[in-house]
Amino acid sequence: MTVARRRVRKAVIPAAGLGTRFLPATKAIPKEMLPIVDVPTIQLVVDEAVRAGITDVVVINGRGKGAIEDHFDHAFELERTLRDRGGAALADAVQAISTMVRIISVRQKQPLGLGHAVLCGRPAVGDEPFAVLLGDDLIDNDDRPGIGQLIDVHEETGAGAVAIVEVPEGKEHMYGIVAGELDGKGRLRIRQMVEKPKPGTAPSRLAIVGRYVLPPSAWPALEATKPGHGGEIQLTDALQTLAQSPEGLYGVRVAGVRHDAGDRLGYLRANLAYALKRSELREPVLALLRELLADSGG
Repeated sequence: MTVARRRVRKAVIPAAGLGTRFLPATKAIPKEMLPIVDVPTIQLVVDEAVRAGITDVVVINGRGKGAIEDHFDHAFELERTLRDRGGAALADAVQAISTMVRIISVRQKQPLGLGHAVLCGRPAVGDEPFAVLLGDDLIDNDDRPGIGQLIDVHEETGAGAVAIVEVPEGKEHMYGIVAGELDGKGRLRIRQMVEKPKPGTAPSRLAIVGRYVLPPSAWPALEATKPGHGGEIQLTDALQTLAQSPEGLYGVRVAGVRHDAGDRLGYLRANLAYALKRSELREPVLALLRELLADSGG
């Protein structure tokens, strides 16, 4: 007898960080609102969730992050002004942002780590499976969204699923690293997890990146997690509990192009990559790059 699994309808996006890597730009602007060409980074992440079937997005924010909530709200004056000036298409695009998903804003009052940020979303999510998307990670896939691929694994297995990539040797200390064995479908059944291991101690080069789908049992695991690396409540520690549970935890190499928008070079790369995908920008951007390379002697 097949047990019906609850559909993943809600997602948590932690967005309470200070964005210190992008100072001074993020002194007054949330890093999640920094644009990829002309679209805020967080809007691309929310769009990925919506295309995967998510109906409710819980944004975990902090002080000074009101611009995120405002971005997903109606801007009546702006929309009316655009229409009055003949910009109906642009007004429609702006209006569509406010109807793409239901946004629930939750304040993280203390910076106690990623695990704590996710746990702040529990009252809004409730006792059901949920997705977690980090705003620093972009996964570009025009077919099945990255988070949707993890949802597929959860709905098939009932287990938690996390996105993994192989990182360069020597970079393992920058990530949560996992190890385990592959199943018959190329998924990694995770047996071991280490958050930012010391150089030379990592059990593999497979790192967790920015996308998670977790069962309701993740909540008590998070509540029981004590402060770990850096004195913070680490999501990786709670995931270790899931990995040791009967349901287990899978690592999935999701299809798509990943951009680390939390790194300055990765952010610039994302801007170029997304610009090159747009027909009206591709040739001008290529011409600009050729010009810059010529001017620099490259």
